[in-house]
Amino acid sequence: MISIKSSREIDLMREAGKINYLTHEEVKKHIRPGIKTRELDKIAYDFIIKHQAKPSFLNYEGFPASICISVNDEVVHGIPGDRIILDGDIVSIDIGVELHGYHSDAARTYIVGKVSDDVALLVKNTEEALYVGLQKIREGAKIGDIGAAIEDFAHKNGLSVVEELVGHGVGTNIHEDPDVPNYGKKGTGVTLKAGMVIAVEPMLNLGSRYVYMYDNDWTIATDDGMPSAHFEHTVVVTKDGYEILTGEISK
Repeated sequence: MISIKSSREIDLMREAGKINYLTHEEVKKHIRPGIKTRELDKIAYDFIIKHQAKPSFLNYEGFPASICISVNDEVVHGIPGDRIILDGDIVSIDIGVELHGYHSDAARTYIVGKVSDDVALLVKNTEEALYVGLQKIREGAKIGDIGAAIEDFAHKNGLSVVEELVGHGVGTNIHEDPDVPNYGKKGTGVTLKAGMVIAVEPMLNLGSRYVYMYDNDWTIATDDGMPSAHFEHTVVVTKDGYEILTGEISK
């Protein structure tokens, strides 16, 4: 069921979104060659707890960490561990924050050191695809308008769209209705209404769109081993457009 949030609920989600944004800013300071992904996870956990909030992902359906850290060909749901970040990696950080029973969800992909022009453009264009999709949001628009815009932008820039994974509603659960695909036809799907809160999150690949799951039953990676990037914001639909609840992504 799709819920319409009250002004009070949106205020609470705005608070959760602010902590999410600040957690990203804190983790960003520490992303460098030589650091282990579990160290970044601990930094995020400590920061979220210090702000009297909870990591939404910790123990969610058994997920064993506070944030998702996906490197290079890993699309999403990378489990932090002993992996060491290297110069030339791209690192996707996905953070969920729960505050007073309400969630926020946001992701960014970071370039570590020097990468090829193709990889740099993958990251840049995936971030831009997020905003291309967000620009379609307003009361009366369709969910399909978002996905169609993202897919068209991705294909025009030579990127493929992962279809097995989609955005989603956000509220008292980290994943709620409706699904928000990054592909589709404009004018189709659920009609957006003011007060709906959704996470839009393009996951774009430099190679083919096909993916597989690791034996850990969480991490999704590209079939062909090519890099993937991921950007996400939680937003509330308004009569005239949308409001980002998880802060602006720093360039």
